[in-house]
Amino acid sequence: MKAVQATRFGEPAVLEVIELPDPAPGPGEIAIDVTHAVVGLIDLFFREGRFKDRPGMPQPPFIPGLEVAGTVRALGDGVRGFEIGEKVVSMSNGGVGGYASVFIAQAPHAVSLEGHDIDPALAVSVVPNAAMAHVALTRVAHLVEGESVLIHGALGGFSAAFPGMAKQLGAGRVVGTVRASKLHAAATTKLPYDKIVDSAELPAALGEERFDIVIDPVGGEVRSQSLDLMRPGGRLIASGNASGDWGHSVETNRLWFGSVAVMGFNAGAYLPTHPDTVRPALEAAVQAVAAGLGQTEVDVLSFSEAVTAHQRMASRSLNGRIVLTPGEPA
Repeated sequence: MKAVQATRFGEPAVLEVIELPDPAPGPGEIAIDVTHAVVGLIDLFFREGRFKDRPGMPQPPFIPGLEVAGTVRALGDGVRGFEIGEKVVSMSNGGVGGYASVFIAQAPHAVSLEGHDIDPALAVSVVPNAAMAHVALTRVAHLVEGESVLIHGALGGFSAAFPGMAKQLGAGRVVGTVRASKLHAAATTKLPYDKIVDSAELPAALGEERFDIVIDPVGGEVRSQSLDLMRPGGRLIASGNASGDWGHSVETNRLWFGSVAVMGFNAGAYLPTHPDTVRPALEAAVQAVAAGLGQTEVDVLSFSEAVTAHQRMASRSLNGRIVLTPGEPA
């Protein structure tokens, strides 16, 4: 199989296209002929070695990539509910393996696209994140119908999955925040936000409006600032740290005074201990995308352009997602 391998920790140039033997699925697994693999911010963190000292984190050489779309190539022992050649989207529970022409997935972490007219590049760009948005909103934030949701980094890869899923789950109002440089793109987005504001103008840009749930993949000062944007009983979901401010902390007395809560959501930590959440979340995500609630810009590059893809991700100038394909983009 063709694959993109991180040969060592470092800059994007450590990514190289190589040939490896085709893997075979074990019990409970499926092999997928990959057509598209998403490039995510976590891939950059793994490549840079930011988490190299944590147990279980990828060590070079490794193949980055969490999420793929493709067709079922082979079934491992005990797998039911999939057919050879069936179109699927899958997530990795280990955070690696996606940048390859053959991917081994745990069967419960894959979902069929059959019966839905969804482009596979869009599907892999949105379905896995939408599934995680479903888990975060239902199992962590406990969204109640009619509640309001604020989403920071509104056009980012993970954040972009939240407005559609929140709407599908009955949120009454969904508002996003972006940097000033993203306001033009925000004005034309197809994502179902009720409003998108300049994050630099908070809280004034929101007037007196306050929220029941805040989704924060940005971190840093945005996280602390968000405590003042919640109603009593509000829940802030810390779902990333795109700011890179790893030393920032939240003053817990503010949680007491405001009667609000801060909870973390890291799919890599949550899903292994809550495996029953994965399949219903994936199925809900497919339904949301099929209903047009997950429209986002997608750029398709070849495996040979993986270095460029990581450079573009690092620039933070994207308004959608980048996916890689083993062949040449259509």
